[in-house]
Amino acid sequence: MPFKKICIIALALLIAGCAGRQTQEILGSAVVATPVTEIAGNHSIFIATTRKKSADPNKVFDGERSATLNYARVNVTVPGVHQTGQIERRSRGKSNDPAKYFMASEVVGYDTAPQFSSALNADIAARGGRVMVFVHGYNTGFDSAVYRVTQIVHDSGYPGTPVLFSWASGARTTDYVYDKESASAARDQLEVTLRMLAQTGARRIDIVAHSLGTWVTMEALRQLAITGDRDLSGKLGDVVLASPDIDVDVFKSQMRRYGKPDKPFILLLSSDDRALRLSGLLAGSRPRVGDYKDAADLATYGVTVIDLSSLKGTDSFNHNKFADNPAMVKMIGQRLREDDGFASDREVTDRISLLGQ
Repeated sequence: MPFKKICIIALALLIAGCAGRQTQEILGSAVVATPVTEIAGNHSIFIATTRKKSADPNKVFDGERSATLNYARVNVTVPGVHQTGQIERRSRGKSNDPAKYFMASEVVGYDTAPQFSSALNADIAARGGRVMVFVHGYNTGFDSAVYRVTQIVHDSGYPGTPVLFSWASGARTTDYVYDKESASAARDQLEVTLRMLAQTGARRIDIVAHSLGTWVTMEALRQLAITGDRDLSGKLGDVVLASPDIDVDVFKSQMRRYGKPDKPFILLLSSDDRALRLSGLLAGSRPRVGDYKDAADLATYGVTVIDLSSLKGTDSFNHNKFADNPAMVKMIGQRLREDDGFASDREVTDRISLLGQ
């Protein structure tokens, strides 16, 4: 790799690494008592994870890999001062104040898959049979993953049961190779999780995946297709792939094995995604799906391609537009809130495309 390119990558990693580390603690020792009027929302997030349980009880799960799935449920409150698209995080030295910050109010662990499935069934039945699975991306701690899916659920107004599939990211910018291997190790367990959800009372399972999490998702869907159950017995709904960190040729291979989707696969791309530009440099200057410029080429595989290049993001790498752009996250939520009329709800997808323009 040319010296100039190495310097660019090193500088970008340094900038990202100096942006400020969060505590990575999802539980606080002393939470400030807060009137219910200062809380904007309270959300129960179900979790299936390939992370190991942390020795620090306040972190719950860390970045080390577990050979088996672990299960939990986390209740998270959203502060009354919350602004759409933002995650108000407590930084070091600040009090655990639910009126100001996203805060986990309770964590419940499940020792076995049947216990987890039973709890899921009860929640799914109470929420109308809808499930949304969120798969996070690279450089994401457990706490950040929980807060991100909470923010998406809250801002989008999603009414169903949220399930976070959290693979063992090292949560450091320098851990890209470790994260790639962790993602590979997690694909079978995501398949297991999706099959488990299909066996519950869910009538529709939507998937929202981000960054490197899109690769895990596509691999799990590819494996389902190989076994002859690519749509989870008819329960698979929308698949939203945001900023896909997947080599374009790999994605095409995955789609050839999966086949043209019966229900929408929505790709959210952006040509100014600096994180994917770096990923492409590390991969030998090969294009990533998330910043690929030939939308028509990808569309031949039966997917809906939406260009978000004109939208503003709030992170310096323009990598989180799907969630931190207020208009976009609300539009995705409207799309996911549509019922089972897959032909008629094309209108919402068209509006998302127009927003990108």
